[in-house]
Amino acid sequence: MNYSIRGQQIEVTEALREYVNKKLSRLDKYFDAPLTSDGYVTLSVVRGLHVVEVTIPLTGVVLRAEDRSDDMYASIDAVVDKLERQIRKHKTKINRKFRQEGSLKTLFVENTAGNGNVATMDEIDTDEDLELVRTKRFNFKPMDVEEAILQMNMVGHNFFVFSNIDTQEINVVYKRNDGKYGLIEKE
Repeated sequence: MNYSIRGQQIEVTEALREYVNKKLSRLDKYFDAPLTSDGYVTLSVVRGLHVVEVTIPLTGVVLRAEDRSDDMYASIDAVVDKLERQIRKHKTKINRKFRQEGSLKTLFVENTAGNGNVATMDEIDTDEDLELVRTKRFNFKPMDVEEAILQMNMVGHNFFVFSNIDTQEINVVYKRNDGKYGLIEKE
């Protein structure tokens, strides 16, 4: 997989670039075939903290992780660990679902090669005049509520819009302040 590495308020040295590529290459073992999509890595320094953000868009899922620490290399290590946990969690969830349905064990790579597009939305930034500054359009992949919650957690957002496979309606799952989840359905 190719990674676009950029720095904000920091120069990306060749040593940093090599370290990021070396660490992110650990993720290749989770996929049978080389990934064709490009990943995005942003290295920045905010208020003395070294911030690393990694986004890997795949078909059907977006892997995203962020970490802040006093050391850039420690942040890179932590982000890779977070991404590995996300992949393992998603792979386990998918395999469990297919085993319950009586089919053979399915590998994570087969799920990411599906024909559905991920249905996530970035927060829309507005100013005090309520000016609309961004519009996004998505093809919604039909999924159950549990899978929507998993997708929401993987992209790191507090809500997720999806097409409910049971009702054929557009629904929203969201994370509540008490740590539990809510579902918004049409009446």
